[in-house]
Amino acid sequence: MKTPTLCSLLFAFLVIFSCSSLVSSDGHDDFLQCMSLQSNNHTSISNIVYTPNNTSYSSILNFSIQNLRFTSETTPKPLVIVTPVHESQIQPVIYCAKENGMQIRVRSGGHDYEGLSYASEVPFVILDLFNLREISVDAENKTAWIQAGSTIGELYYRIAEKSQTLGFPAGVCPTVGTGGHFSGGGYGALLRKYGLAADNIIDARIVDVNGRILDRISMGEDLFWAIRGGGGASFGVILAWKIQLVDVPEKVTVFTIDKTLDQNATNIVHRWQYIAHKFDEDLFIRILITRVNSSEDSKRTIQATFQSLFLGGVDRLLPLMQQSFPELGLQREDCTEMSWIESILYFAGFPIESRDVLLNRTQPNVRYYKAKSDYVQKPISKNGLQGIWKLFFEEEAEEAVMILSPYGGRMDEISESAIPFPHRAGNLYKIQHLVYWEEEEVEATQNYINWIRKLYSYMAPYVSRFPRAAYINYRDLDIGVNNNGNTSYAQASIWGIKYFKNNFNRLVQVKTKVDPANFFRNEQSIPPLNSWWNKNGK
Repeated sequence: MKTPTLCSLLFAFLVIFSCSSLVSSDGHDDFLQCMSLQSNNHTSISNIVYTPNNTSYSSILNFSIQNLRFTSETTPKPLVIVTPVHESQIQPVIYCAKENGMQIRVRSGGHDYEGLSYASEVPFVILDLFNLREISVDAENKTAWIQAGSTIGELYYRIAEKSQTLGFPAGVCPTVGTGGHFSGGGYGALLRKYGLAADNIIDARIVDVNGRILDRISMGEDLFWAIRGGGGASFGVILAWKIQLVDVPEKVTVFTIDKTLDQNATNIVHRWQYIAHKFDEDLFIRILITRVNSSEDSKRTIQATFQSLFLGGVDRLLPLMQQSFPELGLQREDCTEMSWIESILYFAGFPIESRDVLLNRTQPNVRYYKAKSDYVQKPISKNGLQGIWKLFFEEEAEEAVMILSPYGGRMDEISESAIPFPHRAGNLYKIQHLVYWEEEEVEATQNYINWIRKLYSYMAPYVSRFPRAAYINYRDLDIGVNNNGNTSYAQASIWGIKYFKNNFNRLVQVKTKVDPANFFRNEQSIPPLNSWWNKNGK
């Protein structure tokens, strides 16, 4: 690193102070002085650092918040936000945060369901990667490098620029950041054909706790294994992913069919449970359960929406459906053929001709919400389903949704230990429980959260057990949290086994090796063994 002159350091420090209008009592000054000392290009640091007294601080903080639960005045705010435009600007943030006893929260797209990428109960800095979103697609070799600040919508857009017959098996929501999405697993409508996003990562770049930039070779296979499904925030700062693109046909077929209770929804959902995981791997049919007003008498009813992607034409789909799922009653007029990139827009709820919307990093309708997840290994009885419907008739469920995503296909073929994500063979489908609301009041928020907790309790007999499994990208602090400081293996395993099953132990071993002092931590980060062992004198 080039040695700066005393004059340049003083100038950089004054620039940062003047831009941020710092008050020394706020506790930012030592961190920013450290940043100026550690940085090569000192004047540029002032352009990427924001403190609460900076006029742009609030807009930068709120830009990527995707859940209004974490926009209240009582939500803890960062002492500093850093928005690097180059990888080299990340290393000083790590060093200076360590030196000044601050935590780092890394934000890619801001979709962490519990706000852990931008909120903390202890002094912290947000490292916001939204400027690091370069995407390089190599269509000939069917690979791409994606910087971690990119969204999956941006990735899909860049793939389609180069090829109409290549795709990638990531999520449905285009504003989700690739940094967090891929590191937790990441799935979408291609999971039965190609598995998870993390199953298709072939290289990565990460900054470790010592500020070293590592790729797959230099980080070693243990760390490379851990960050593909184990949550990257426990191990360092993910800079970029190299992914294996997958083949998609020139034309795919989509359909959406709604069935209410009067239209035999209960029986059709019940039947779906027995067959959806056995479908041809080119066929993905998910179900969205919501409460609606009946079109006939405007009374409340339950609606099951069957939404499908088929990797082929309608002429091949119709006989498949007639053979395997005639109960749905699919007709040719229900189906639409389109390109794969158009199907991305279709699933996201956008007009298929509006491809540029994939480049928009902000969601059109940010709301309050709480989510949970489950895995189903035995079909839920009709009585069990009717109990769910009963809960959906309650007042708080007006904007609730339950999303059932089928497994099988490629998901059954990949070993539970191939990557940290363990939910493979034996799972019929995954459930995402969601409840949305509009009211700002604390009491209203608690009512909705209580409702989804009641639903979750009701589901206990019908879902996986020992452990009751969960998906880390649908983060849920109700299932267990770490201490603010260091936490014990036993405490962390309460939630860790639910997310990772037996892979949790290997994740702890990797963490102990690469971050033994537990610098990269949050309420549900992987703990190193020695961090609690030494402190507890054991």
